[in-house]
Amino acid sequence: MTNYRKLRRLLPAILLTAVACQGNTEKVQDDVTYDLQVRNAKVVDGTGTAPYMANLLIGADTIAVIDQDTAHTYKARKTIDAAGMVVAPGFIDTHAHGDPIKEPDFKNFLAMGVTTICLGQDGFSHNNKDMGAWMDSVDAAKPGVNIAMFAGHNSLRVLSGAMYQKQPAEEHMKAMEQLVADAMDAGCYGLTTGLEYNPGYYASSGELNRLAKVVGAKGGLVMSHMRSEDDNLVEASIRELLEQGKYCPVHVSHIKVVYGKGKERARQVLQLLDSARQSGTKVTADLYPYTASYTGIAILFPDWAKSPYNYKEVLQTRREELKEYMRKKIQQRNGPEATLIGSGKYTGKNLAQIAQELKKPYEDVLVDDIGPYGASGAYFIMNEELQEELMLDPHVMICTDGSPSMHHPRGYGAFAKVLETYVQQKKLLPLQEAIHKMTALPAQTIGLAKRGTLKQGYKADVLIFDPAAVKETATYEKPDQLATDFRYVLLGGKVVKEGDTFTSDRQGSVLRKVVQQ
Repeated sequence: MTNYRKLRRLLPAILLTAVACQGNTEKVQDDVTYDLQVRNAKVVDGTGTAPYMANLLIGADTIAVIDQDTAHTYKARKTIDAAGMVVAPGFIDTHAHGDPIKEPDFKNFLAMGVTTICLGQDGFSHNNKDMGAWMDSVDAAKPGVNIAMFAGHNSLRVLSGAMYQKQPAEEHMKAMEQLVADAMDAGCYGLTTGLEYNPGYYASSGELNRLAKVVGAKGGLVMSHMRSEDDNLVEASIRELLEQGKYCPVHVSHIKVVYGKGKERARQVLQLLDSARQSGTKVTADLYPYTASYTGIAILFPDWAKSPYNYKEVLQTRREELKEYMRKKIQQRNGPEATLIGSGKYTGKNLAQIAQELKKPYEDVLVDDIGPYGASGAYFIMNEELQEELMLDPHVMICTDGSPSMHHPRGYGAFAKVLETYVQQKKLLPLQEAIHKMTALPAQTIGLAKRGTLKQGYKADVLIFDPAAVKETATYEKPDQLATDFRYVLLGGKVVKEGDTFTSDRQGSVLRKVVQQ
């Protein structure tokens, strides 16, 4: 273990000692009747400091008191005895998907302790120019979790009329800038880009930098699914994002090194980010704890076989070339067994199985039976040792990159897996550090006010659970199985999940960033 990592793991205890010396117990008002008290709590407050014993008192949607005098008695309308359990802030998923109007329950997130999700990812938000009106619609649908919204660059290209232009006309460029500014004023926390996807693929660094200036002026950040995550291109993609970091904080979405292997390769990538921080750039990242990615099958196809090109014409004029390209691409990506189809009629089967079933080569299956927009899939293309090293970095937080309907276990299990696998089994992360990565770190990065930490005056998004009991049950074969044993999930001071039972009254809302003018 490096001296750096030893120091990082000693810091929580040092910080806790300093806090204790200053006096950490809030005064309890004996004549007040609180809405909820959580007694005998082992508090892991999200800051990364060591756990301590306390009682939590909640009034309405806010933490009123954290009292380390656990013998004190209180008046409260409801009491939860947390003896033997940990009390922590609700988890914050920095990169999630789903339609909060069509599928507002989001039980997959609540079941693994997630109380806030960030939507508008990979450059795709809704197709409404009026972000405020869309947020109002989400609030009217009463989502099951809180939602922090980002404007998507790909969507803005469509809304502005820029579409597939490599160099947008100035009128379209100004329209995009205005759309970003309006979205931020409506309450968005920043901009996302998805540069492996169309039409964002066609954006130049100059275009991205101009939009980053607008985001920075409004106090937001840019989250990016970068131009490439492949081993030979990832550093160049990071440098492109760091250029935007001259104007606003930047964030690497679901950081990975496709085809890369080993801890040393991870350290090389992390060193690039560390060097940028030393030069004054604010840069962070998130990661889901799986070695298979998930996205549309178009990720496998060449640019000339995707929009705005006509796929039928490609089949007529370049069919053999396309088949050869797809054959080599799949071999490069660990063979047909490593691509698991996650939507459409072949859901749950890998390319090798489908090819055998249809009695044709897998490249023919892709070209003729699926096509660039016919399915999504999971791709087993990452190295576990490398990804684990990325996860341990103190600037990397946890995400799912999942949704209620995605055929990948990350949408139902990511946060539970961190606790079960990396805290309890492998012991790579102390509990307080893992919780910090899932609470205060994302709240600070995004700019979520009064969330992510158990502290007086902060919102009462609270989890009560036994870390040793938490289980990820989702698998690649059955990805929609809920995580288990988060005993209580509180959202805004209200119990929304107790045991395996969810309340019917959803308590989430859109969290709007306040832009300082």
